[in-house]
Amino acid sequence: MSTPKTAMSDARRGGLHRMDPTALFTLVDRHVAEGRYPGAVVAVRQARTTTVHAAGTLAVGGDDPVTPQTPFRLASLSKPFGGLLALALAADGVLDLHAGAARWLPELAAPRVLRHPDAELTDTVPAQRPITVRDLLHMTCGTGLRMDTSPLAHAMWERGVSPGPLPPALDPDTWVQRLSSLPLSDQPGEGWRYHTGSDLLGVLLARMTGRSLPELLVERVTGPLGLTGTGFWSPDPLPVQYTPGPDGLEVLDPPDGVWSRPPVFPSLGGGLVSTAADVCAFLGAVADDALPGGVRAADVLRDGLTDGQRAAAQAFLGPGRTWATGNLEVTLEVTDPWTTPGRFGWVGGTGTSGYVDPTPDLVAVLLTQRVMTGPHDGPEEFWQTARDAAGPPTRR
Repeated sequence: MSTPKTAMSDARRGGLHRMDPTALFTLVDRHVAEGRYPGAVVAVRQARTTTVHAAGTLAVGGDDPVTPQTPFRLASLSKPFGGLLALALAADGVLDLHAGAARWLPELAAPRVLRHPDAELTDTVPAQRPITVRDLLHMTCGTGLRMDTSPLAHAMWERGVSPGPLPPALDPDTWVQRLSSLPLSDQPGEGWRYHTGSDLLGVLLARMTGRSLPELLVERVTGPLGLTGTGFWSPDPLPVQYTPGPDGLEVLDPPDGVWSRPPVFPSLGGGLVSTAADVCAFLGAVADDALPGGVRAADVLRDGLTDGQRAAAQAFLGPGRTWATGNLEVTLEVTDPWTTPGRFGWVGGTGTSGYVDPTPDLVAVLLTQRVMTGPHDGPEEFWQTARDAAGPPTRR
């Protein structure tokens, strides 16, 4: 099912090349037919024309079809929305990115740091400097995802504060208290640890403004951009969320699960649901430098990492990539054939992906309901097909 939507006429853009997305849609249809995804939605924009294509059903063996308006759990593709929210507040002068985070998160006032990342929880030293708001935004606050068997990784899982495919089940105050009772993995500003900074940032923004994150997001991001299908929960039917298991796809979150009602913990790290068209419009606004609240695309895409921090991030991001201030991955050097320098976007572990490639003026989004099991279980074939279909570089 495909529905075209023109954001800006070719005449206004000087007749930019339009890609033929047929091969891309055929690929997704094949993946659905083969059972890789029960359902999926693709949104593609080039030459300022967006086409949305839906395939499959909301559940394995079900009859209810996925439609272009179907909301999907974005997981970490939520992070860029949180990055823009923080930058909009900073542009307004409401938020000082250089301020100490403990001003609003006093639980972080005197953190301890492990002597080395695998040390016992009691083998710590004091933090050498305070954690700043910028550290939370850039994920250099010293705490985050641990994909190992260290004592700290075990303690984070035991206390319910380790990143996972579902938002925290704890209320924000309890979550921060439990997290802050544990030491940091790295000295603030010295390493790069994924995810947790985004959720800390969300708690900080809510405390700082005295507003709920859902209210702030509508006011500063989704409302101005007209993203009516994006939020922390959805009253509309959600696809069943699956994770691959030994006997096939297993249910992770049912339609009436976590995202079917207002959350206990609104997570900027991974708590949003959205439609493919909304994600495409969000990324397109960055590409067009048409962001709300006085935020410039240059601010969103600015490299947020030092050389040392970027080196620490390579284990997660992969080579040739960096983490931008707006919580987006940016390609610095081509390491995969479907990338070009300046390409930006991000992925979500629930099977979501969205990128902008400025070279062919391409924005593409793929939303699925199948959890990715690792770094080599992503939509690489989708992105190669999209890049091939985009054709030669376009005139901007």
